Amino acid sequence: MLDLFADESPWQEPLADGAVILRRFSRAQADELLAQIAHVARHSPFRQMVTPGGYTMSVAMTNCGERGWTTNQYGYLYSPDDPLTGQPWPAMPQAFRALSDAASAAAGYPGFSPDACLINRYVPGAKLSLHQDKDEPNLQQPIVSVSLGLPAVFQFGGLKRNDHLQKVMLEHGDVVVWGGASRLFYHGILPLKPGQHAATGEARYNLTFRSTSKSE
Repeated sequence: MLDLFADESPWQEPLADGAVILRRFSRAQADELLAQIAHVARHSPFRQMVTPGGYTMSVAMTNCGERGWTTNQYGYLYSPDDPLTGQPWPAMPQAFRALSDAASAAAGYPGFSPDACLINRYVPGAKLSLHQDKDEPNLQQPIVSVSLGLPAVFQFGGLKRNDHLQKVMLEHGDVVVWGGASRLFYHGILPLKPGQHAATGEARYNLTFRSTSKSE
């Protein structure tokens, strides 16, 4: 299908205090990002993690960087090793790091240095329930989230689960950055609708960059 907006330049869309959507920010790098996702997945395959409560997540995940987000029967944690392979997570590709650096600076968070990148793969029906990103020891650092492939509805709320939710469509190449006053805002992804994307087929990928280092 013809993309009537393919030639539009990136632009910023305010989301909340401390949060912004960088529309189409990563579109020019998308092919390289997807190639690097495939490289990471060859070493640490996608898997559907099981929460401490026994719920199998509908989103398939893997990680790269110094540490990766994972689960066990005790809770959620960042681990230097992939529990599936017993080996360290793949190194973060330079293309990932360069994009995170540029996006965080554009959003007003210069100096952000992530050491973990959670990679999510959505297929039709997959979702991510409302949650807070609070497993990181230094909540002064922002979150950088990159969307690739099929569009998805992103929910962004407040500090309480029942706060009003904004629902915004995220498309191929969009980047969301949040920190500061909105760092612990609840957010999630509604069930992915069926579709076909030229770059990813029937899937959506999401890169989420985080800092797991303690504050100095």
